[in-house]
Amino acid sequence: MTTSKASLSVSGDAAEDLNAAAAVRSELAHAAYDSKIEGNVIITRVDAAINWMRKNSLWPMPMGLACCAIELMATASSRFDISRFGSEVMRFSPRQSDVMIVAGTVTYKMALAVKRVWDQMPEPKWCIAMGACASSGGMYRSYAVLQGIDQLLPVDVYISGCPPRPEALIEGLMKLQEKIDGEESTVDLKSESLVS
Repeated sequence: MTTSKASLSVSGDAAEDLNAAAAVRSELAHAAYDSKIEGNVIITRVDAAINWMRKNSLWPMPMGLACCAIELMATASSRFDISRFGSEVMRFSPRQSDVMIVAGTVTYKMALAVKRVWDQMPEPKWCIAMGACASSGGMYRSYAVLQGIDQLLPVDVYISGCPPRPEALIEGLMKLQEKIDGEESTVDLKSESLVS
């Protein structure tokens, strides 16, 4: 036990270095566990951050063409509250929207207007076909009705029903959020910059 005292004796310069290192460690430990900073620091990938922002701020362009539009309006009411998903900002200007909700029967006469509005929406954009008529023409097998909006636009989510309940539209929005969450957004940004 007498050797332990001898082994602990250190020269003066080394003791100062140890004290300085201990002081730096205590400052770093304090900075690493500062309760004011701890809750404000997030480490993530750029893709995940961009997708998180996109999926939680979907601004719908409502294309209410028939009876499904009533259920679409009900979804925005306080009873169903799609503002929980950041989708309460229904824009009637295509340049401010990023998800088109096609709700109802799409006739050939209206199809060109729907396509024109879709083309005016900025990228990235998504489409939801709400109801049987928008998805497949529904019960209308006539010369005047488009048999599914997917013949005209790329559809991301199909919602079944005639008309579907507001809960079904909320589930469709959640499915769209899952799809957006899995996208590689920075790859799209790189390809856009190469094209321009």
